[in-house]
Amino acid sequence: MNDRSKEFRFDNVLADRSRNFLQKYQDAVIGNRRISKLIVYEILMLLVNPFPGAIGLALRKAFFPSLFGSAGKGVLFGHHLSLRSPGNIHIGANSMIDDYVMLSHRGSADQSINIGDSCLIGRYTQIHTRGGNLEIHPHVNISSNCFLVSANEMVIGEHTLIGGGTYIGGLQHKYSDPGKLIIDQGVDDRGGVHIGKDCWLGAHVMINDGITIGDGCVIGSGSVVTRDIPPYSVAVGSPAKVIRERSATEHAKVTEQEILE
Repeated sequence: MNDRSKEFRFDNVLADRSRNFLQKYQDAVIGNRRISKLIVYEILMLLVNPFPGAIGLALRKAFFPSLFGSAGKGVLFGHHLSLRSPGNIHIGANSMIDDYVMLSHRGSADQSINIGDSCLIGRYTQIHTRGGNLEIHPHVNISSNCFLVSANEMVIGEHTLIGGGTYIGGLQHKYSDPGKLIIDQGVDDRGGVHIGKDCWLGAHVMINDGITIGDGCVIGSGSVVTRDIPPYSVAVGSPAKVIRERSATEHAKVTEQEILE
């Protein structure tokens, strides 16, 4: 089992009698026990986070970078964000974090979420780590209502497009012992997810933990990826199967119909 993943489960944090309520809140939500961090977080989340319109956008652009481990110039933050341990989250320049996004880091100080330059994280998307790392390279576009979670490692290559409602990673639970609750049997760590550069994942794709998708791949809408996909492949279905290769010499083009079928 991934012991780190178990350590950072919310129920284990809340059940820890060695910490009082404030310490649990600081550990689970803020990721830092310094009172100054607590005060800044509470003020910004109460007064600035829900503020709508251009004024709210300008206020968050000015003040929200102080919450994060680092934030480059020109980052825009939508309203009603959910942030957990933002001090372990790094955002590159000119990126956009849209309304109602959740960025949640649960892990140790040597683990982080890294979002590169000029990335778009779409509305209602959730990005989580639990005892793992997550790295999104520059110029990645993640549409709305996506869910990304890493208990080991997740890497998404530059210029990759991810369609709405896509689910990547997840925690694969062990379940072999019927005499124990599944939640108590631990996590089957399969090595994380690695997606190459210049990929296109259609809407509502599901990618299991332990999968590698090579550079330049196209994954059709609604596909469930259970095996590695070689570079420059077009794969569709549940489970996803490679239907052809993208040939630069033939200037092959992926039609909308192929992606929707």
